[in-house]
Parts: sequence; C-alpha cells; structure tokens
Amino acid sequence: MSENNENNEKKMFESLSELHSRVKDGTFSEIIDDWKWIFSYSKRYKGAIFFYTAFGILSSTLGLASSVASKYVIDIVTGYKTEMLGVLIAITVGTALGSLALRSVLSRLSTRISIRIRQEIQADIFDNILDSEWLKLTGYSSGDILHRFTTDVRTVSSNAISWLPSIVIAVYSFLATFFVIWHYNKIMSLMAFITAPVMLLMSKFLIRKQREYTKKAKEMASNMMAFEVETFYNIDTIKSFGIMDHFGKGLREWQEKLKKISLEVNMFSILTNIFMSVLGMIAQYAAFGYCLYLLWTRQITYGTMVLFLEQRGALSSAFQSVVGIIPAFLNSSVSAHRIRELNDLPKEAHIGKNMPDQKDIVEGVSVDVENVTFEYEENRHVLEEASLCAHPGEIIAMIGPSGEGKTTMVRLLLGLVHPQDGRIKLSFGDSVYEPGADVRYLFSYVPQGNTILSGTIAENLRTVKEDATEEEMQKALETACAWEFVSKMKDGMHTAVREKGRGLSEGQAQRIAIARAVLRDAPILLLDEATSALDVATERRVLKNLMEKRPNRTCIVTTHRPSVIHLCERVYLIRQKHVRQLSAEESARMAMDF
Repeated sequence: MSENNENNEKKMFESLSELHSRVKDGTFSEIIDDWKWIFSYSKRYKGAIFFYTAFGILSSTLGLASSVASKYVIDIVTGYKTEMLGVLIAITVGTALGSLALRSVLSRLSTRISIRIRQEIQADIFDNILDSEWLKLTGYSSGDILHRFTTDVRTVSSNAISWLPSIVIAVYSFLATFFVIWHYNKIMSLMAFITAPVMLLMSKFLIRKQREYTKKAKEMASNMMAFEVETFYNIDTIKSFGIMDHFGKGLREWQEKLKKISLEVNMFSILTNIFMSVLGMIAQYAAFGYCLYLLWTRQITYGTMVLFLEQRGALSSAFQSVVGIIPAFLNSSVSAHRIRELNDLPKEAHIGKNMPDQKDIVEGVSVDVENVTFEYEENRHVLEEASLCAHPGEIIAMIGPSGEGKTTMVRLLLGLVHPQDGRIKLSFGDSVYEPGADVRYLFSYVPQGNTILSGTIAENLRTVKEDATEEEMQKALETACAWEFVSKMKDGMHTAVREKGRGLSEGQAQRIAIARAVLRDAPILLLDEATSALDVATERRVLKNLMEKRPNRTCIVTTHRPSVIHLCERVYLIRQKHVRQLSAEESARMAMDF
C-alpha cells in the first residue's frame, strides 16, 4: 500500500472516530451549524453546483463506458474478429476523451467558483476583523489570525462547491462500477466489494499505532523549531555573551532526539507498508486467480478479465472516495468554526449618523477625561478615577514609569477600549461625543516604535489621505522636519522603503510617521513617545511647526523627555493607577526621574 493510501485511511478512521464522538457527546449540531454557514456562501452558486454534479456523473459514466468498450475491443482482437472493431475503438477513444474533457471543465469550474468564494469570505472576514473590538481581537495572535484568514478559508472554499456534488458523484461511481461487475459475474463483484472495507479494517490497529508515533515526531519537531526560533530571535544577546557554542550544542542535542524518533517512525512505516502491501497482494492475486480460473474454464473472455481487474481497483478507489468525503466534511467544519469565531467577535459601536467634516471644526476639539476607571481583567484596575483635560492650542504631557497606564490612556482616548466607570468627552461647538470608531477621524496618531510600511514614502503618507497631492505631502514632510533628508534621496518621496522602515534611521522613520499624522490634519494629535529618537533641537522645531500649522490643534504627548515637558501647558503624572496634574516645579523634577 502506498504512503498516500495509508495516510488517507488514517484520516478516514480519525474522521469516523471524531464523527462518532461528536454524535455521542451532542456536539454534532455544531458541525451542522458550521456547514449552514458554509452553504450560506455556496447557495449563491446553485446553478454551478447542479452542473458540477451533472458533469461529474456524466464523466464517470463515460469513463465506465470506455472501460466496457475496451473489453469488447480486446475480445474482438483476441478472437480475431474484426466486425465492429472500428466502431468500438471509436467509442472507447470518444468516451475516454469525453470523460477527460468533462473532468477538465469540472476542474476549471470548481477552481473559478472556489476562488470567488474564497475572496468573498476573505473580504467579509477582513472587514469584520477591522471592525472588531480591539481588546477582543488581541486575544488572538497575529499568526493565528493569518492562518485562519488563509489556510482555513482555502479549506472551506475548496469544499464549499465540491463537497455535496462529490458525495453524489462518488456514491454513483461506486454503485455503477459495482453493478457493471455484477452484470458479468456476481462472485467477482462481491470479491471486489469486500476487498476495500476488509483492507480498511485490517489496517485499523496499525494506523492507531502510526498516529502515536507521528504525534511524538511532531511534538519533537515543534520543540526543536521553538528552540531555533528563540535562538535566532535572541541572536544579538547570544553573540554579545559569546555563548554560541552552548546553543550549537543544544541544537545538536535536539537533532539527535529528532533523529531517533524519526527513525522509529520510519521503521514502523516500513513494517506497516510491508504488512499492508502483502494484504493488498493477497487480495489482488485472489482476484487474479479467480479470473484465471474463469478464463481457463471459458466462463469469461480475456476482455472481461481485464475489465474485472480494472474495475476492482476502480471500485476500491470509489469506496475510498466515499469514505474519504468524511475527513473533508470535518476539516471544512473545523475551518469554518475557526473562521466564524473571528466573524462573531464583538463589533465596535457606531453612532449611526453622519459626522461633521474635520475641516468644518474650525474651533478645535477639547478632550476631557472625567473620573475614569479602567481594567483589562476583572478586579485588576489599571486606572482609577483618572482625570485630565486638553484644549485647542495646547500641548499637554502624560509622564510616568513604564507599565503604569500611559498607553492605556491613549487607547481610551482613541476609543480602542472603554472605561468601566467615568466618562471621556470630545467637545466642539455644541457637540459632545465619546471616543469610538466613528469619531476616530478626529485624531492623528503617532504610536511608539517604527510604524513605516513597505512601499514608497509617498505611499506611506497616502495611507491617511489617498488623494494627497505632491505639494501637500511635501508640506507635511517639511512640518515634520523630514523633507531635509527626503529631498536628498534619489527618488525623493517616491523612494522605496522596506518593512519597518529598514534603510531609514530611527529618527528618520519617526519624522515620516509624524509627517503622515500631519497630512491627516486632524484637530487632535496624539504623540506616544513619537520624538524619542530626535535630537532636542529637531524635536523643538517639529513641535513648534505642528502647533503653528494648526494653532487650534489639541496636542497630547506621552514622554520621558524634559525638553518636551518644558513646552507643555500641563503635565500629568500617571502612577499607581492614578493621574495627577503636576506643578511647574514638580514637572521639571519628575521629568528628570523618568
């Protein structure tokens, strides 16, 4: 038995066991719900599903007809009878080519629709992810989300159209092949029918043992990969301490462990293949011997014997196709469930009405945080009764030790998270709003770290304003003191940069990020340690430019640098869950401490 067949049988048993467990523990309804969700996409292509099924049945019929016609061709040739030979050859070739053509059409149709469904699902998921509550979304790792977005969607889309037709086609092929053999010899049809399930049952113990070995090998390979990833991630530290030999030794130890278990798996696979191959040979020779007996006693012709042997293999394949549908059924259900988890994440609240254009908010926006209490986990407060305010034309600073709540306050202002108690108000004119998805356009935000995307500098800037002109982008770069180095680049603002701004210094990347925020030209500017990589003179020029460009801008910064604090109207200290406004003397002193 080939390794591929062995793996298919393993999947069959595991899937049957899983299906039985789901029915027994009452969770089978979850699978039905998952498939209802899948069919919500596939039902849009009912016509295509009908033609897919019809073409599949016709293709199987033509393939079977070609085999039967081949039998008569062989009988004519071996019997030295040439009557109808040309017609039968034409039928054999025609049906074979017709079956091939139909299979090609099916493949093309299935691929086209599968791509469309995959794109529809991915577009829906993408929109839902972007609109999900930030706190709930962070419960999933980026790798997990990406895996669901690609692999799971691909699994669902590949089966959304073909799964139901595959059941009908596989069952039809199995029954049609069985009755063709039955028509010529009932005993031979029973031998062919019994072979596949008997082989499947005989391999049950071996497959269970193979699964245990495979699980050990995967666990060992996973542990080794974790060691390798951790090593490469911390290579600077390893080289700095000069402990390369220690990690080299560790790698070789993991290699030895993996080699040992891999060889055990290999030996078991060899013995399993030998055993299953012997069983297969016994079944094959039994069928071959019975055919020879029938041929010897002139109960069948040579062409009939060829048909028997060929269709015995086809019947076994058809049986495996029928049973093999179960793994596809379960795999699609699992993938659909994982996708639905992302789709069902709580969505951000929307106001449901048109907001004024930010250009019309000429008086600026005031920010008031009033007695806000917030916790990520129950009974573990990050902020307690925190209050602060920032008004148009002001720069205010939030300072404090790392991990005390500065970034949390930024998230609260942006409406990424919401307070359990208290209130945050964004006010302009007679309008008052609370932070959320629909009012986030009032903010320009420069987060910590390098946030430059791969592409040109201009493409990075246009992410916040797609129709920005060259002149607008240049002015934004000038405000951020970035034009002085961008203008010297070979392609200017159309110079390509790599992911995370590789090729730029940290200070240059920060200034481009600030220019992007300037181009957004929102009434509230949030700078989260956004000038930490700039020298003091450049930092002062940038902040001065920011306020001069839009005098009514409300600017809120988190910082540790006294040079920024000296430019601020008010400074708030965030420490031990509380927020306190500092006096001028305290501001200068506290800035030096951080």
